Amino acid sequence: MSGQVEFLRGEFQLIDWVRQRSASYPQVPVGIGDDAALLSPTSGEEVIVTTDMLMDGRHFIVGQTPPELIGRKSLAVNLSDIAAMGGRPIAAFISWALPRHQGRDLAESLFTGMAGLAREFDVSIAGGDTNSWDGPLVINVTVVGETIGQRRILRSGAQPGDVIFVTGPLGGSLAGRHLTFTPRISEAIDLVQRVRLNAMLDLSDGVASDLRHILNQSRVGATLDARSIPIHTDVDRHLPHREQLRKALTDGEDFELLFTVSGSDAEQLLANPPPGWKPIQIGNIDGELGCRIRTEKGIEPLPTGGWEHPLD
Repeated sequence: MSGQVEFLRGEFQLIDWVRQRSASYPQVPVGIGDDAALLSPTSGEEVIVTTDMLMDGRHFIVGQTPPELIGRKSLAVNLSDIAAMGGRPIAAFISWALPRHQGRDLAESLFTGMAGLAREFDVSIAGGDTNSWDGPLVINVTVVGETIGQRRILRSGAQPGDVIFVTGPLGGSLAGRHLTFTPRISEAIDLVQRVRLNAMLDLSDGVASDLRHILNQSRVGATLDARSIPIHTDVDRHLPHREQLRKALTDGEDFELLFTVSGSDAEQLLANPPPGWKPIQIGNIDGELGCRIRTEKGIEPLPTGGWEHPLD
């Protein structure tokens, strides 16, 4: 019992430490300190909710990855989901199962990484849960956001004739960029305010995998142009070009946005891109089901690839 009391005291002290370092924002009138938080979304907007769990040994290795970057990524992947829905984030809820040994020090470092990114996007860390056990670190983050201009952006709206874009170069993220990427919240807001987005998602598992989610839910097909796929400088330039292309399409963890717009909106985006960045056209949506890629050898099926959690 005394061990439980000692842990609970540590838990409450940690919660108080987090509360003192959590910024306040008008859309979160009540955050950490009560049994639940109160949120005040913009009138008329829909609420967006997303959640992701990250585990030591699967998504990172404690001891090999700075805990500040682990914390940052656990929030960043959720902010990326809000961006993929064309929304803006409001509040984050952090739950972690901390290893008993040095759990407090680890928690403080994790929170430091989260808090910096939260401030960057005016996100309130408004609550969560803390536990301790003899197992590895597990972090679950839930982020609540809202639509912009009463517009919901789903995966199911792509239309034949749409043009497919991405917000940046792809591939090689596991060299380190998957821990430091910037969620494309600003880019999503730029797009929502300029054009009608028919479909959008974030590239967590790779184009070859993620694009198929849009195609399946929209019941359409796509043809990509191999020459237009932007290959990130993190991809080894000593590799044959075809292998560089494969990595750009399948590595995953890029967290760029992939979206489709009509041909007229595509022309507008290319002629008048948002300030500071330019969408990259990579292909087209068509009515023939399936996913293809145009190479120097002609049009061929796009190989499957990307990450999927194995389940026995």
